[in-house]
Amino acid sequence: MSVNSALVRAGSGAALYRNMPPAELEAQYSPSSRVDDLAWFLAEYARRSEGARTDLSVRVGLRYGAGVRETLDYFPAGQPNAPLHVYLHGGYWQELSKDESAFAAPGFIRQGMNFVALGYGLAPEYQLDEIVAQVRNGLAWLLSRSEELGFDPRQVFLSGSSAGAHLVAMALLPGWMPGGGHPADLFAGAVLLSGIYDLEPLRHTYVNAKIGLDALAAHRNSPIFALPDRLPPLLVARGGVETEEFARQHDDFVLAIAERGGVVQDLVIEHRNHFDLPFDLGIRETLLGRAVLGLRQMGKS
Repeated sequence: MSVNSALVRAGSGAALYRNMPPAELEAQYSPSSRVDDLAWFLAEYARRSEGARTDLSVRVGLRYGAGVRETLDYFPAGQPNAPLHVYLHGGYWQELSKDESAFAAPGFIRQGMNFVALGYGLAPEYQLDEIVAQVRNGLAWLLSRSEELGFDPRQVFLSGSSAGAHLVAMALLPGWMPGGGHPADLFAGAVLLSGIYDLEPLRHTYVNAKIGLDALAAHRNSPIFALPDRLPPLLVARGGVETEEFARQHDDFVLAIAERGGVVQDLVIEHRNHFDLPFDLGIRETLLGRAVLGLRQMGKS
């Protein structure tokens, strides 16, 4: 597929961003345009994450690489050989950190799962290729230490929100794991929330001021163009309160997976937005939490 061949049409057949004036495109790729108070959500990530570190057993700042942000926080479930859930934060690859990413830990611990908040370097200090490589290195580091950390290497689940969903999708592409392991064999499932899977539109928005993508870099880092024939079971979810472009990205990605015969659950939760959807990840009483639990059951089969 060429760099420009999939840039205009959604899965529904409706042409979108190529016909948009710049101001509208900016708004479409600004998820905060659909919420009243972005600062509240960011503060809540931090507050709940600090509470998790206070209330739960945690190994803070385990280093998987040389960079300052190449660290992770590991929350043990307290039982041997339990599954592992790894979460990657959003922030358009240029904001937030692992420190605001532990809010889901209590829910997963209650379900008997270990939890990891994985940090990575941010733009503009790091290019997107480097950020992708850091995340992959962090996951490889974890997989090589399952016995030391006490989790079941056959039950490793990934999740990410927004930019984090993109990074999870990039980790599902083959060819990066030391020793040649295939992601479909390494990960039992993945949850992608409100992600961007075709990065070309971002080149024409404010987001690119820091990430600095050219056409080739955008294509190289767009997982929708490189999906393998084999994938672990996927849950692709978004809130109902999202922009039309985020909805299109979601729909196109689900369709691309289905066309390759992948196992994918498509979930839209109407009352949730781009920023509060991740709060439900580990809460089995919520629609998203039940779907995540279902993915775990699929991973055991």
